[in-house]
Amino acid sequence: MILVTGGTGLVGAHLLFHLLNENKQIRAIYRNEKKFENVKRIFSYYSKDADTLFNKIEWVEADLNNIPQLTEAFKDITHVYHCAAFVSFEPDKFDVLKKTNIKGTANVVNFCISNKVEKLCYVSSIAALGSSLKNEVITEETEWNKEIDNSVYAITKYGAELEVWRGTQEGLDAVIVNPGVIIGPGIWRYGSGSLIKMIYNGLKYYTTGSTGYVDVNDVVKAMIQLVKSNHKNERYILVSENLSFKAFFTKTANYLGVKPPQKEAKPWLLNIAWRLDWLKHKLTGKRRVLSKQTAKSALTETNYSNKKIKEAIGFEFLPMDKSIEITSSYFLDSLK
Repeated sequence: MILVTGGTGLVGAHLLFHLLNENKQIRAIYRNEKKFENVKRIFSYYSKDADTLFNKIEWVEADLNNIPQLTEAFKDITHVYHCAAFVSFEPDKFDVLKKTNIKGTANVVNFCISNKVEKLCYVSSIAALGSSLKNEVITEETEWNKEIDNSVYAITKYGAELEVWRGTQEGLDAVIVNPGVIIGPGIWRYGSGSLIKMIYNGLKYYTTGSTGYVDVNDVVKAMIQLVKSNHKNERYILVSENLSFKAFFTKTANYLGVKPPQKEAKPWLLNIAWRLDWLKHKLTGKRRVLSKQTAKSALTETNYSNKKIKEAIGFEFLPMDKSIEITSSYFLDSLK
């Protein structure tokens, strides 16, 4: 029996679909029944029997910090895919981020150990990797630098990884994946889906930074292959290509049939913008849209190596052009 946390998210829903295609027995954790629609929508992209597939899953309502609920969820479980996380770059959400991402992961690890789970796969992020001071390509070995101004999200994903490494010291077999920006269809209100929606609605500015991108189905396929393999107690960067933000925005706009952003957001403009966003938050209580850390990353050229996963299991990534084309097509369909 396989347990999937975060089953109603983009990665979790795609993972469930792939596992169901392998006729696996699956239990999935959820927190809000409304998000079941995300799963059914994603299943419908790849199958005509979305409802039938959905009903094969044993759904369990559970919070990562509710021990009695987790006790029920972990009964008879042999493998765990831990996809659940709280994603926010808002500094005032730090306590919630720590509770969900670090404490929640610690609980998952503890239950894996006490229930003698055979293998855990944890979905981390490139945000949890170290940074290069000399613009060198970042690998799994790049050291985390706690002295720099890391985002609150990055700090908690790194902290969650430490909990997984603790588990490996206590006898748990585990693998960690560090995906780049995950591109895939089905959820348009937040994550990369909201970025695609923003580009469609007319994004005017681009920034000069760059980062790594990966297709959601590649993330899931790599996770499944790693769990099946003999590889353990390692982390793997999952990035298909490194693209500038301008290149990503332009490619996406072209596939959406809209005008790509034409104006460069200069550093001085972003520095003013995040300060105004902070002031707006303080005066109105509205959620932060741009933090100091996200403004900085938008201007930073960061490149990631995918050499390790390719050599470990011979993995080949879908080109990002194709991923963006497919995802954009599904987005346009959602407007009909």
